Amino acid sequence: MSKFYIHLWFFWALRVTISSLFFAVVFAVGITLFFYLKQGMVEINAEVLTALRDIFIFWFGIVWNLTLLLALFRSIKGIFNKCYGGYMLRLLPCSKETQNAFIEDVGYGDLVKVWRKWFMLLIWLVASEMIIALAFTYIFTSYSGLFEWFSIYVLYAFVLAGGFVSFMILGSRCKQSRIVKC
Repeated sequence: MSKFYIHLWFFWALRVTISSLFFAVVFAVGITLFFYLKQGMVEINAEVLTALRDIFIFWFGIVWNLTLLLALFRSIKGIFNKCYGGYMLRLLPCSKETQNAFIEDVGYGDLVKVWRKWFMLLIWLVASEMIIALAFTYIFTSYSGLFEWFSIYVLYAFVLAGGFVSFMILGSRCKQSRIVKC
């Protein structure tokens, strides 16, 4: 069973990483090009390249926060109906007459209730990790506040770690998902 959770988490984390980074780069490049075009497409020199790089880096951090949410929603669809280590996560429908039949083609509309429960579980897990990290920071380091070390990159690491634990709890927390042998 642990092999199932490790494989499930690995492929989920890979999908979230690639999806969120790809969309963040695309949007940050688009915003950077917008500002470059708005300024009249000045001649590119070292100073302009430095400014464009700074604009990209600034907007990348902001946009990555938004694309991470999008990637988290989109990634939950990919964990159902795929065999990982001899087991698979299946989704049950909401209707009572087809309570024991699994949904074969999981759509985004089928995932709303499951995603809300899973996302709230993930929020609580990440918040717990942050509290523990903050306590360790105050005890063992010279940092005096949260915002000295906290960034989107640290948050992303907390989300990935919380995602692993959330998949183990998801089967008992959400009655619409079941782990079955494949």
